[in-house]
Amino acid sequence: MAHSLTQEYFQIPVVTRAYTTACVLTTAAVQLEVITPFQIYFNPDLIIRKYQIWRLITSFLFFGSLGFSFVFNITFLYRYCRMLEEGCFRGRTADFVFMFLFGGVVMNLFGLFANVFFLGQAFIIMLVYVWSRRHPLIRMNFFGLLNFQAPFLPWVLMGFSLLLGNSIVVDLLGGLCLTGQRTLITVPSMKSSRMEIWSRTINNNKDQEIPVGGDTGQSEDVDLRNPESLQRTVKTCKE
Repeated sequence: MAHSLTQEYFQIPVVTRAYTTACVLTTAAVQLEVITPFQIYFNPDLIIRKYQIWRLITSFLFFGSLGFSFVFNITFLYRYCRMLEEGCFRGRTADFVFMFLFGGVVMNLFGLFANVFFLGQAFIIMLVYVWSRRHPLIRMNFFGLLNFQAPFLPWVLMGFSLLLGNSIVVDLLGGLCLTGQRTLITVPSMKSSRMEIWSRTINNNKDQEIPVGGDTGQSEDVDLRNPESLQRTVKTCKE
């Protein structure tokens, strides 16, 4: 049993595994009173004047005490981070890490003016936005209550936050990174033949429905800049 769990744990992609584990361990440390939220929250004054540089990172690792909010956030983090790493960024770990660094830097800069203490939820919104932009025709199901196309998922989450009485500042903060993220995920203009292949591949997934709170699966994606990926797609289309 223990060996099976260990094996399953190490099958998780490395970036997703590292970030999710860091979040769980940070929350556990706060629950056990090894550290307090006051030691890890985002505070520009302490970062600049007291050189507490770790706050630039730890503010992304805490989602509150154990409860519904923590489970909800950690589930979304694990699900969409893993789908991105296994799908759009498969074999491109360096690019995925760069996206993490880019998003973190931008959020820290905007955090100077947003008066937000923890940036983890905004980071999740960024991951969800990137995934939804790469899968614009996939149909989503929000806990069996609402059906919509993937690009609307960040807005649905924002509305859900409002219904729970939470501030949407962190959701908006995550959305502010979208301009830079578009640069990372936009596929360059290709010849018409390649665009036709891409279009046919997307249309094959048009009727696929993914439950927002469901099991995590691998997301098949096509990188038109990768010859091997393109060849596999051509073979699939011919079949």
